[in-house]
Amino acid sequence: MALTNSYLATTKNLASILTSLQSAKAPERFSTKFLTDLGFSSSNDRLVIGVLKALGFLDESGVPTKRYFAYLDQGESGRILADSIREGYEDLFAINKKAHLLSAEDIKNKLKTLTQGQKSDNVIGLMSATFKALCELADWTAPPHGLAHADAPLEHQKSMDSPKPIPALPAANVSGPMKLHYDFHIHLPESRDPAVYDAIFQALRVHIGP
Repeated sequence: MALTNSYLATTKNLASILTSLQSAKAPERFSTKFLTDLGFSSSNDRLVIGVLKALGFLDESGVPTKRYFAYLDQGESGRILADSIREGYEDLFAINKKAHLLSAEDIKNKLKTLTQGQKSDNVIGLMSATFKALCELADWTAPPHGLAHADAPLEHQKSMDSPKPIPALPAANVSGPMKLHYDFHIHLPESRDPAVYDAIFQALRVHIGP
């Protein structure tokens, strides 16, 4: 289970920062300098680095992950973000599978319980606001994609996507020459003349043999 402790002091630039990630070349390491180069130099904006790590977009050293690159696809970014939120706030979704639909007040109450009262009301409020802001940017219409599957190596994905070959049936164990047996079904016409039947059986002897 997991519940990130990362949060933003203000969420006003969150949407702009995430949009900028999709239009900028991914850095070798996501740093405060890179964030400043994107146009976000406020100390409040720097807190997004911790949030990106919590979402699995960056590793602990700030290097972009496969999920970061998957998010660059604007057609999939909303779903990727939703899956990432489910993972980063796993404990919250364990309490309510539709945690993204909870009110801010309900989220605060749930976070107070999950943090066992170790966080101040101010911090709980910022954690709740960060969660809500992220949820508003995500696409919740698609079912959970399965993060482990999304990050699986390409070879593993191919093995899951490709149909399994049908095993060949074992060859019959035949000893000696193969023998074939034929059955013939003959429908005789109705006739009172024995010569008709004699002619038919004579023809069978000629064409098929005794």
